This record gives sequence, C-alpha cells and structure tokens, in this order.
Amino acid sequence: MRIVGLTGGIASGKSTVSNLFKASGIPVVDADVVARDVLKKGSGGWKKVVAAFGEDILLPSGEVDRPKLGQIVFSSDSKRQLLNKLMAPYISTGIIWEILKLWASGAKVIVVDIPLLFEVKMDKWTKPIVVVWVSQETQLNRLMERDGLSEEDARNRVMAQMPLDSKRSKADVVIDNNGSLDDLHQQFDKVLTEIPINWIGFCSFFFCSTSA
Repeated sequence: MRIVGLTGGIASGKSTVSNLFKASGIPVVDADVVARDVLKKGSGGWKKVVAAFGEDILLPSGEVDRPKLGQIVFSSDSKRQLLNKLMAPYISTGIIWEILKLWASGAKVIVVDIPLLFEVKMDKWTKPIVVVWVSQETQLNRLMERDGLSEEDARNRVMAQMPLDSKRSKADVVIDNNGSLDDLHQQFDKVLTEIPINWIGFCSFFFCSTSA
C-alpha cells in the first residue's frame, strides 16, 4: 500500500486537487473531515477544546462554532498551538483508522489530504508528497474573495501556516496553481503519470521507506 501525502495552504486549491484524485478513482482521507468528526458534541476532542477555550465557543446546539474558534486561534499563536496540541492525537488516530479501513477494502494507493502534513510530522509516513503551491499574493487575493475577509484577517490566516515556499522545498511533486483551472487539470494529469497508481507492493503506514 502506498500512502500519498497531499498538502498546500489555505486558498491554494488543495481541496480541488483532492477532489480530482477522488474523481480519478483514488481514495482520499481528508484530515479536515476527520477533524470535524473528532470535534463533534460530546466527543473526546470536543471536551478537551471546550475545557480549554470555554463554552463561549459553542453554538446554541452545543456544537463548536468553528468560525468563532477560528477567529480566536488565528489571532493568537499560543492559542493556535494549544488547539493543535489538543486535537493532534484525535486527528492522527482518526486518519490512521480511515487508512486501515481503506487498506482492508483492498486500496493499493491512498491519498492523505493533510493541511499540516509537515507541521505534525506525518510527512515521514507518506511518499510521494504532493504540494499545491501558489504565490502569497494569489493566496491572499483568493482567500479574501472566497471568504469575504479583510486583507488583515486574510494575512493573519496565511501567516499562521507554514509558508508555501517552505512546503514546496520539501515536496516530491509540486502543482503550481497560480493559473487557470484548465492549467491545474493539465498539471494533475501529469501527476497521475508520476504516481504509481497501480503499484501493488506493500508499504506499511509505519515503516514506509523513501524508496518504496
């Protein structure tokens, strides 16, 4: 089994590339989906986060108000680091569980879509690593347009993440998404030829060597 790491930055187009993998018949484990599941009301992650940030982050339903929590953590390095520390064990366990289920169902290649792939050190378990890259200017403009943010709020969110240039330097495959959607599709088609989709060897999630 080969685990392909997919990462990028906010408003880089990573989710679009993730959907292209799915459309090509390649299963994807989405860390953001896992994170939502482990933050559901009453879950272990929910209890940890509410204890740390207080009930003011909750909606009337008792679920976490994710936009409100996002505003809190993106404006404070210490609070963002605290949230990541609290959630990391739950998210990692959830990702591993999803991978094992796909492997048991016969998947030979699995894409793991993780925004914080390098930050949480999960890059050591994935090969190859695909990074969706855009310039910071493009990233800011797309984020402001997509989420209706001010330039200051958008910049805070971008600067809270590892720079895309740093991620690009660690990548095995880089998708430059500064251009049009057609350009992105063409690059993705090339990526499919570079990743051994029909590879049938076995590479353990925990013991995957870089030569696998």
